[in-house]
Amino acid sequence: MTTKNISSGFRKNDNLTAAVFGALILAFILLMSLNQSFFQWTFGRHHNVLSWYIRPLFLIPFCYFAYKRSLGGVMATMFLLLTSMFWFPKPEIVDTQVQEFLSMEKEYLTSNWSFSKILISLSVPVLLYGLALAFWKRSLLIGIAVMVLIAAGKVLWSVGFGSEAGTAVLVPALFGLLVCIALVFFGYKWLEKTNLKQGR
Repeated sequence: MTTKNISSGFRKNDNLTAAVFGALILAFILLMSLNQSFFQWTFGRHHNVLSWYIRPLFLIPFCYFAYKRSLGGVMATMFLLLTSMFWFPKPEIVDTQVQEFLSMEKEYLTSNWSFSKILISLSVPVLLYGLALAFWKRSLLIGIAVMVLIAAGKVLWSVGFGSEAGTAVLVPALFGLLVCIALVFFGYKWLEKTNLKQGR
């Protein structure tokens, strides 16, 4: 089997993986939108702040797969990021700020969708697309800048709509941003050095 055939086979499998996880992402969003029981169950488990801390960390494999130009890997990471909302059990005791913030978030998602709300929501996939494109094009500085924008946007939205309760996301967001920047920076440098040694 030639290198060209291996490369072609990888692209086909990667595109199939991307399509499968794209369908799963759409199914998850529709289930959250249309099934009230599933929506409530998911948010109940999302009160566990462990999910708040791990969600930003998915940007690390997201950036890695974008760097490797694997659309399947990017879409799989997005699916895992979304579903991580309910990976952990519902806590018996919930911090007051966390409770207030998630109540606001639920109200925001279930209330009428205005044009401005749609625009704000569209900024999420736009920023993630920008992040993937930055590493797809092997631009570390732009990628880190987009990561900072994502974290800043999350904090601004949380505080803007959740007032004092929105400050509950500050520590997880800052923790996630710092860890992501550090690991992505060193990972990028390592990958670049490896590619240089291999003459790519």
